[in-house]
Amino acid sequence: MTYLSCVEIEPKQAANASVIWLHGLGANGHDFAPIVPMIVLPKEHQVRYIFPHAPEIKVTINNGYKMPAWYDILEMTLERKIDMPGLMASVAQVQRLIQREIDRGIDSSRIIVAGFSQGGAVAYQSALTFAAPLAGLMVMSSYFATHKTVEPHKHNLALPIHVYHGSADPIVAESLGLDAMKHLEALGYTPNYSRYPAEHTVTPQQINDISKHIRQFLTMS
Repeated sequence: MTYLSCVEIEPKQAANASVIWLHGLGANGHDFAPIVPMIVLPKEHQVRYIFPHAPEIKVTINNGYKMPAWYDILEMTLERKIDMPGLMASVAQVQRLIQREIDRGIDSSRIIVAGFSQGGAVAYQSALTFAAPLAGLMVMSSYFATHKTVEPHKHNLALPIHVYHGSADPIVAESLGLDAMKHLEALGYTPNYSRYPAEHTVTPQQINDISKHIRQFLTMS
């Protein structure tokens, strides 16, 4: 079995939970690693953080320039015409990483999937369709690209979900984050939403909220 290359940050003691966090377009697994020391958790939650690197592919909206991307984006419209086979290939890779954590001894109910921007679109599909119950899903500054086709797995029909978005995001409009909430609710989920006076980024307040939500997800597991 081959896996995506990842940045992995181990806890001080043996890991009993995992967070798999997907970066955005043009970034890599190092992008969010500096946030880990800012995430404050009680000692009983020994979390392994996994930041995969997306493969380098040609991206149509960037004049075919090759860069790290989870899938090709064909048009930069509000709906975003995307390469669905490419997205699903990335989902398969992310789900392999989830399974690897289970094989390493982490209970699936203590695995959280997170994603920023393009990584968030992959995170939605990866978490909702995984064939074992997960702890939670965190999606930041993103959109629900597969809302029309997703078939959530029975084990994740009650998955705890938190959506985060900046009110001044010029890259992924906040309306797309709010649309994702509506799509999730239509599927029967009860997601939570946090709004920040920010652009396309993760703020210190958001990091504090992420800490709180990781604690909540793992306490529920």
